[in-house]
Amino acid sequence: MVTRVATVAFEGIEAKPVDVQVQVSSGMVAFVLVGLPDKAVAESKERVRAALTASGLAIPAKRLVVNLAPADLPKEGSHFDLPIALGVMAAIGAIPADALAGYTVLGELSLDGSIAPVAGVLPAAVAANARGQGLICPFASGPEAAWAGRNVDILSPRSLIQLANHFKGTQVLARPEPALGPRSGDLPDLSDIKGQETAKRALEIAAAGGHNLLFCGPPGAGKSMLAARLPSILPPLTPAELLEVSMVHSIAGTIANGALTDRRPFRTPHHSASIAALTGGGMHARPGEVSLAHNGVLFLDELPEFQPQVLDSLRQPLETGEISVSRANNRVTYPARFQLVAAMNPCRCGRANEPGFACKRGPNERCTAQYQARLSGPLLDRIDLAIAVPAVSASDLILPPPTEGSREVAIRVARARAIQTERFAALGLPNLRTNAAAPAGIIEEIARPDEAGAALLREASERMHLTARGFHRVLKVARTLADLDGVERVGRIHLAEAVSYRGVAQGIMA
Repeated sequence: MVTRVATVAFEGIEAKPVDVQVQVSSGMVAFVLVGLPDKAVAESKERVRAALTASGLAIPAKRLVVNLAPADLPKEGSHFDLPIALGVMAAIGAIPADALAGYTVLGELSLDGSIAPVAGVLPAAVAANARGQGLICPFASGPEAAWAGRNVDILSPRSLIQLANHFKGTQVLARPEPALGPRSGDLPDLSDIKGQETAKRALEIAAAGGHNLLFCGPPGAGKSMLAARLPSILPPLTPAELLEVSMVHSIAGTIANGALTDRRPFRTPHHSASIAALTGGGMHARPGEVSLAHNGVLFLDELPEFQPQVLDSLRQPLETGEISVSRANNRVTYPARFQLVAAMNPCRCGRANEPGFACKRGPNERCTAQYQARLSGPLLDRIDLAIAVPAVSASDLILPPPTEGSREVAIRVARARAIQTERFAALGLPNLRTNAAAPAGIIEEIARPDEAGAALLREASERMHLTARGFHRVLKVARTLADLDGVERVGRIHLAEAVSYRGVAQGIMA
């Protein structure tokens, strides 16, 4: 007789169904595990054996064969421990054989029979719900799984004994409740920054439309401070965005205690990060920083210090909103719709634009050109707003803090984003949420300028030699500026400001 238990294997954030088949038969005493398992799955035999012994059960002295079907799908991770153990328990009569029929099971076993948390519980719960099944997962992962839906039957035991008693009717496991993690203190506020009014304005525009932003200025001008305050003016995640973000973080194993957060991700990788760290990869093709920043912000400080190949790897996700990670044995795709914010000095010493300064490496222009040449033109072409951030003067520093902080700016940003959401919903595009994500055809329709604005845009395109991408990104920024002003038609004033933000990037590429 063959006992079956349903579980999953992960390809990106997709949970593929896996059938765990357990057969106990006479013959040479052995515990055989087949079905293309990796090292962690192959070692589950010893964890299962020890956990069953600690729970008062013993594997019979017979031939035990466990098959993970389909056999050609790679099986990775320790979450196969629990389904294998439950399959063995059902095969030897320790639990009713039909008790597991309606569940997808995943969890890692400790040697004492307790069930440890694993990565990927939320995608597994969503997949189980889609198949009309319940979910059995570790106790610590129960609040995470509960976000898959109110109608999903979820069991989250602490140990094998608890689960066996539940199926026997001697103990009832309560359904876990979805949990939101506590917010770790207040976010840095814009009122901490004195001066830099133009940079603050650009930050507000970037937040309102989801635009990519580049700060260029000398050391100590406040570029990193400005970027760190972007999360304080961004709206919280919508329920749909929360689920998208949490699916990625669940696969990465970064959800603590099963509690999700509605704050947008803000990822700050060091400039020594590799391509695999940024885009994803490794032996098991795990999500990288661009995917962990999905629906949030990826902040790259000291932009030219990153390896050029690493920066150019961002070009695909910046356009498509997803990243494909290819390996010899598999190819996975992760979502990567992030907002890029970067900061850089004008040259290696950072003082090239300072009046009266002479660089020891030669003319200031050559020093600046050599440093900025580390950034490719195609990458800079994907930057919507570029801002020159000057050094803060002492007269600005001795002034009292500004009266307007993140709270007032966040209200304007939320109002502009609400306008965009309603506009895209009316166009039958509910998955579009910001102007920055709109395709070229849509942005030409919703950001069609008036006659004076069209003339200005035509002249600017010719003088600045804008690419087709640059042309549409100017329109996107202008549309966001009109939304901030609460007007339906994009005017000349909006296009003029949008073109001015494009000029700094053009100067860097020159």
